Amino acid sequence: MKQLTCFLTWLLLSEAPGFEIPTNGLSEFVDYEDLVELAPGKFQFAPENRRHQRSLSGESGEMAEEVDQVTLYSYKVQSTITSRSATTIIQSKVVNNSPQPQNVVFDVQIPKGAFITNFSMSSALDMENFKTEVNVLPGAKVQFELQYQEVKWRKLGSYEHRLFLQPGRLAKHLEVDVWVIEPQGIRFLHVPDTFEGHFDGVPVISKGRQKAHISFKPTVEQQRICPSCLETAVDGELVVVYDVNREEKAGGLEVFNGYFVHFFAPENLDPIPKNILFVIDVSGSMWGIKMKQTVEAMKTILEDLRAEDQFSVIDFNQNVRTWRNDLVSATKTQVEDAKRYIEKIQPSGGTNINEALLRAIFILNEANNLGLLDPNSVSLIILVSDGDPTVGELKLSKIQKNVKQNIQDNISLFSLGMGFDVDYDFLKRLSNENRGIAQRIYGNQDTSSQLKKFYNQVSTPLLRNVQFNYPHTSVTDVTQNSFHNYFGGSEIVVAGKFDPDKLEQLQSIITATSANTELVLETLAQMDDLEDFLSKDKHADPDFTKKLWAYLTINQLLAERSLAPTAAAKRKITRTILQMSLDHHIVTPLTAMVIENEAGDERMLADSPPQDHACCSVENDPHFIIYLPKSQNNICFNIDSEPGKILNLVSDPESGILVNGQLIGAKKPNNGKLSTYFGRLGFYFQKENMKIEISTETITLTRKSRTSILSWSDTAHVINQRVLISVKKENTVTISLDKELSFSVLLHRVWKKHPINVDFLGIYIPPTNKFSPKAHGLIEAHRKTTEQIQCLEQTFPAGLCTTAEKVSSTDITRTTLCLSSTAFSNGL
Repeated sequence: MKQLTCFLTWLLLSEAPGFEIPTNGLSEFVDYEDLVELAPGKFQFAPENRRHQRSLSGESGEMAEEVDQVTLYSYKVQSTITSRSATTIIQSKVVNNSPQPQNVVFDVQIPKGAFITNFSMSSALDMENFKTEVNVLPGAKVQFELQYQEVKWRKLGSYEHRLFLQPGRLAKHLEVDVWVIEPQGIRFLHVPDTFEGHFDGVPVISKGRQKAHISFKPTVEQQRICPSCLETAVDGELVVVYDVNREEKAGGLEVFNGYFVHFFAPENLDPIPKNILFVIDVSGSMWGIKMKQTVEAMKTILEDLRAEDQFSVIDFNQNVRTWRNDLVSATKTQVEDAKRYIEKIQPSGGTNINEALLRAIFILNEANNLGLLDPNSVSLIILVSDGDPTVGELKLSKIQKNVKQNIQDNISLFSLGMGFDVDYDFLKRLSNENRGIAQRIYGNQDTSSQLKKFYNQVSTPLLRNVQFNYPHTSVTDVTQNSFHNYFGGSEIVVAGKFDPDKLEQLQSIITATSANTELVLETLAQMDDLEDFLSKDKHADPDFTKKLWAYLTINQLLAERSLAPTAAAKRKITRTILQMSLDHHIVTPLTAMVIENEAGDERMLADSPPQDHACCSVENDPHFIIYLPKSQNNICFNIDSEPGKILNLVSDPESGILVNGQLIGAKKPNNGKLSTYFGRLGFYFQKENMKIEISTETITLTRKSRTSILSWSDTAHVINQRVLISVKKENTVTISLDKELSFSVLLHRVWKKHPINVDFLGIYIPPTNKFSPKAHGLIEAHRKTTEQIQCLEQTFPAGLCTTAEKVSSTDITRTTLCLSSTAFSNGL
């Protein structure tokens, strides 16, 4: 593996005069004759001989003629759920039928919280979307296979298994198989229609007492959107909903292969009275549809309160107001009065989260201290907010500390983060530390139902102070076994290791407080029955107990890591997570997947940016990477300049292409140095008379005298003559010219309140030999100079950069990955 040598240079800095790109004007292309509307808010420009976009993901910038040049031979998904432990394998086989090499994209959405456990080919990944691109030679075949695992959590009385089916095109063989194996017995199972009736009758369900099979295998004709269409209707979710039998109140205790899992979801219990405070953000950012739907949801939620419940409403912007200064009973009169109060709210002003939460805590604490609360009741705070604090206490760690110091042990804090602007990580820490959970509410037309659904999950407390006890002599490494509340329709899951040599049978004792009494529940594991059941079923996963334990343990450690009080404690937890990730072959947010070829001498990092071996990369504290073909080395150049300067990256008068970048600075120096980043990038294609300006906020397209502004929250494709612009939501903008040149701009978001860092852009520019001999600019100047300094390569250490390699089915191409060793160590 070749080393990458880094040089710090100032002499080659090329500053350009201001590349003016309009930032105002009309936000639509309404007067263009070649406008084609794809969907509300998404537009596409097409030449007279319109072409169809084709990719395995359906979102690539690749274009093909009406006859598919790449055939999706098969698209297969297999899921096996054994006692709520789900393993899913997605396979795709494609064939390149064209005489030219074709780029094929494999783009898969995986459920939140799922862990990737295996992949055979890759170049980019995060924990919610997995994407890889590979170049397939003419006539060649390639197969992708992705495997991930997750735990099915019970909500509102059932489990939901969701498979995101997005083949992107018609598949000759499309097969989806879901096996549900539940030793407790399947109470009910159904597959709701999520494709608007298009596949009516296609899913076939076979159900037994403890096992069910769902088969979804539409033919090519059934896949078509319409009889003569080339597009596939398979673009959405296949959902399986089910629940299991529960004969014992103490739950099901399953032991196998040295691990145990305890499922606890008692029913037929009286609800515990609750004291609930709704804390609602009514700042200016909540104006419009957010506030309207929040009001509609709150009206329904208030109507669902029981007569024995107590409640009040707090609304806040820069000020904090209360509907009642103390808790009141949820009588019909009080509920109607609270609804009228909420209907009159007019959002405006800033966001004072700190004071609003402290006010809610004070009301509950005072009521408790005065003996006004039923000693058997449950106290809840539900915070609904769409933004970071802008008034009062702004430091998130201080707000977190204030809440922790004031809240009493009998109060649980739940946080609902609305939209994408809210600091959701902060809300998670806030709730995890105070016996609650956080959930993101996506800001769209479905906001009201999302709010109501979340409330329904916590609206019926059935037990308090639930404690699981197991014999210490034979049980070790138990996951969380103490729970503040148990809510109706949910399920508590505890797992651990069990040594049968020390104890023949495993017994559990559960203690809890119900609405009427103190409970003591006992259960004994039926080990022989489970082993006999699993041995007879070829689809059952014999490692489900081990996988469940690892999944719960790693998630628990990740939560503990986010709340670690010191750096030393955080590092200790990190080391444990990393070791478990290796032991159980799980890709966590703290790890990356390395792919090796069969010989083991070529490797690539799965979360490296998609690059070509001759690409030039520009990132934070901007640097360029130039590939030296003679020595097969890469040279990394760093730039030192001032915020506000506009740099000419590429200027090619022959092809009429101009690329400029404007620098922004960090909020303040770090160790005496002010880091610079690209905050704005401009592209000009003279022959098309088209300008594209990309900032960290918007993507502005200008053609002739018309301007369109897209947001990073959009996913869209715009085609104009030779230029294709593809926007991938909150991720990447790709600009392609005649399939020969492809510029990629990556969005890097940072914590809004970070004391130093700012949002910035990374740019990936194609091989410079694609430009004409007259091309110049910063990148071209670097390239022309590298040959002159090759003799110095051995003089300098490797510095910040290293190489990684990408494995494909046809060849091995080098990619370059630049890492800051300091940032990497700090991140761990």
